[in-house]
Amino acid sequence: MTNGWTVVEANDDIDIAFAPVVRAAVIRRLAEGHRHFVLDLCNTPFLDSMGLGMIVAVAKRIKTRHGSLRIACSDEWLLHVFSLGGLRHVYSFHDSVEQAIAQPPVRRGMPVGRAGATDGPILR
Repeated sequence: MTNGWTVVEANDDIDIAFAPVVRAAVIRRLAEGHRHFVLDLCNTPFLDSMGLGMIVAVAKRIKTRHGSLRIACSDEWLLHVFSLGGLRHVYSFHDSVEQAIAQPPVRRGMPVGRAGATDGPILR
């Protein structure tokens, strides 16, 4: 956890095969008490409708836990995919993880969560 944010890196295509892996990683961290996430798409080469659906689903789940989600992505093609899905103005986009974590999350009466060892290569 960095500055109150749990960073989930997605370094592969977020499609029917990898979207469930990212979803499971976020859900596992939520269960551990983490609430505020940055989804790092800076090295994600491809995102399809399954990936978009997964992001919508985890964002809703994070919100029910009084958390927040920021997305680190500067790739114009991926940002275009979010625009096509009508999601470009729904989420907080940042050009880098460093930019996304620069400000700590706003606490809404819930603890940020516990810092701990990462679980697998996509979490830090």
